[in-house]
Amino acid sequence: MDFDWEWGSPFRIVFSGRAKNPLPAMYTERSPIRGLYAITPDIPDTHQLQHRVQQAIDGGVKLLQYRAKSLVPAMRLQQARALAAQCAAQGVHFIVNDDRGLAQTCQATGVHLGLHDETEDKEFGNSKHSLLVGISCYDSLQRAQAAELRGADYVAFGSMFPSPTKPAATRAPLSLLHDAKQQLRIPVVAIGGITLPHMDALVKTGIDAVAVVSALFDAPDITAAARHFNAYFGESHVQS
Repeated sequence: MDFDWEWGSPFRIVFSGRAKNPLPAMYTERSPIRGLYAITPDIPDTHQLQHRVQQAIDGGVKLLQYRAKSLVPAMRLQQARALAAQCAAQGVHFIVNDDRGLAQTCQATGVHLGLHDETEDKEFGNSKHSLLVGISCYDSLQRAQAAELRGADYVAFGSMFPSPTKPAATRAPLSLLHDAKQQLRIPVVAIGGITLPHMDALVKTGIDAVAVVSALFDAPDITAAARHFNAYFGESHVQS
């Protein structure tokens, strides 16, 4: 059954009666959304940024999101291209935050969209560029269910804990992660203020990945921190 989408609060789905496959392509293959999902900090020095990213990759990171809110477009393009090449050379999935055009230009694996960054596509899975699409759902299971229906490949909830990156972010309870895993068929990611001491409680909810900025890239040993995070998911993607 097909549907038309109306954003708002609450969300509404209007069914039109046409048959359609409701499942995103990612349901038919192993999703790359697993383990530690590294998100880059704002660093204007591209060489330094790549050096930190390499340390994370050496620690087993297989999923990297480029997020740079304070840089000018030309610098963002330069960095995204450099990181895309770095990730491609090492089998790392590269996601671009908020910018579908930049993701396409860099031939990224996917794009991550927030509340005000929705694509003009009525259904995410209809993108001719075949980008994996992730959606920020904050503290709303309803938003996540709607994103799944539209064809999103994964959803993210948070901030789970006080976050130095987004101190004013909406907080989400751990129970929401458990509920999401019970009701959704796409991967669920926890984000926001996550540190290693939080991991026992987080993995018990059944989530697929944790998105981390500060606890990874501000760690004294980035490689060791990445290994510790991935160990909670039984991941062993460590470079020899």
